[in-house]
Amino acid sequence: MMAPPHIVWFKRDLRLQDHAPLWNAAAEGAPVIPLYIVEPGYWAQPFASQRHWAFIHDCLSDLNHGLHRLGQPLVIRVGEACEVVKSLHQELGVSTLWAHEETADLWTYERDKKMRRMCRERGIAVCEYPSNGVVRRLDSRDNWSAIRNRRMAESLIAKPEQLTAAPKVQSAPLPAKDHPMFGPPLPGLAQKGGRRAAIEELRSFLEERSANYLRHISAPGPSEHSCSRLSAHLAWGTLSAREVVQALKRRKDQLSPLDKPRFGRNLSAFGARLAWRCHFIQKLEDQPSLETSCMHPAFEGLRESEHSETRFEAWKTGQTGVPFIDACMRSLIHRGWITFRMRAMLVSFASYQLWLDWRKTAPYLAGLFTDYEPGIHYSQFQMQSGVTGINAIRVYNPVKQGLDQDPDGRFTATWVPELRALRGPQIHTPWQLASTLFEPLQTQQGSPYPAPIVHLENAARQAKERIAAVRKSAAFGSAQTAVYQKHGSRKRRSKAKQAPDQKDQLDLF
Repeated sequence: MMAPPHIVWFKRDLRLQDHAPLWNAAAEGAPVIPLYIVEPGYWAQPFASQRHWAFIHDCLSDLNHGLHRLGQPLVIRVGEACEVVKSLHQELGVSTLWAHEETADLWTYERDKKMRRMCRERGIAVCEYPSNGVVRRLDSRDNWSAIRNRRMAESLIAKPEQLTAAPKVQSAPLPAKDHPMFGPPLPGLAQKGGRRAAIEELRSFLEERSANYLRHISAPGPSEHSCSRLSAHLAWGTLSAREVVQALKRRKDQLSPLDKPRFGRNLSAFGARLAWRCHFIQKLEDQPSLETSCMHPAFEGLRESEHSETRFEAWKTGQTGVPFIDACMRSLIHRGWITFRMRAMLVSFASYQLWLDWRKTAPYLAGLFTDYEPGIHYSQFQMQSGVTGINAIRVYNPVKQGLDQDPDGRFTATWVPELRALRGPQIHTPWQLASTLFEPLQTQQGSPYPAPIVHLENAARQAKERIAAVRKSAAFGSAQTAVYQKHGSRKRRSKAKQAPDQKDQLDLF
């Protein structure tokens, strides 16, 4: 008599290699049902978008191809996750559910708790394995780095040689990329997903593109080539963090004396950012409420009542009247990716100069980012909005950023064609031109470009003053200590150096 089948539930781990749940389920010798659940409730959330699904669709196609070769194709089901597993249990007598521990948004956090309760009630064993460098039930931040580094050094887990097929299990068709369940289409081209694309991105970065990583890391044009572009693959799990860390180490060990000056420092910087990636996801693991609540409670209520939908709409659509801000937003809308410094600038501008509530702006950008990683997303949104209580206040000057990162104005002119007639530094401050010169330039493209919706210097100054007032309050210090104990970096540093949490540590993305 055949043993009851086991489910391997794929979520943000869409690969066969270095996949502990799949390997261990296969080792049991029982039939394996590799399951992906398309959850309409998830896709109705404000952070989910068709851009994500387009990438996931590619990943699932590659995953299914690999599973076919192992003897058991991917099983697709559409519905509420607990009901899907319950149905498979009733149909086939499923005995065990295997999965990775997922650190994602509050919706999936509550979904997973419900799944564990349902499995307990029905006698289905649940076997979960750590994902990346995130430590569930971490007792102290003091221990985290050592645990993470130990995990990254462990041997990679091979994919199974074969799977025992589960008889009579039916799969639904994979929903199309443009299915209305996943929301309206976004313009532009989505990044290619899937294991094959991930391996090629990793190879080309380590062997070629990383030579200019630090040189181009902040510039919104060149960074598209010189940054790794692995963030989406890490977010949706076509690569494990351990695979990337170990591939990076092999590449560094193989560098010739001629290659070390070109690649050594760049690859080391990339490795540091891989560690910071896990560091930020750990924050959400330790405190899932970071999606909706300020890390430091003193900042609650600071912006909500003054949130302006008019300013929000201008920011969302790249119509703020600040050319470099609008160019970055329009590029992101079409490309699904922009380098981290520009992401930080967009969030800083929304939170400080426009005084928008980060709980409104965060879901919008989540849907634009192909590489939406909740742990990084909400931790960074809070950090760039000044509500963590343990990070330096970073109010970006968008004019200075434009002059520094796009001095010839080429990137800005590409995405703000209304100003294409302007040259060089002028394009970043069109409001400084005399009206007799500027007004004709506005109308040459047939669509006038707006004046800035706020006075940049005054808005920045007022925002700093309001944040500073909160930080000076009597109860601020005691809560700040508690926040640091829970979330602060333990990286050793001299007193003369700025705390790592206060820097741009995730320029990888």
